[in-house]
Amino acid sequence: MTLMEITYELQSPLKPEQLRALGGFANTYGLRRFRVDEATNRLSFEYDASRLKETEVTHVLRQARIPVLGRVEPVATVSQL
Repeated sequence: MTLMEITYELQSPLKPEQLRALGGFANTYGLRRFRVDEATNRLSFEYDASRLKETEVTHVLRQARIPVLGRVEPVATVSQL
């Protein structure tokens, strides 16, 4: 298993039905867990990259009508440089 994390910028805050949809397929399709940051309007997912490609994660989110704008590139910290 190869765990990866991906973060998306959201077009708008998530509605209760969208949060339920996320809860319904977290732990499905190799998507392990998600985190919503309401302050920055971002959604992060941990997924099994040995089972899913990044494009498939985006596709699943769009099918669930999650308003993702695009991927947010991770910012390197001093300890990672």
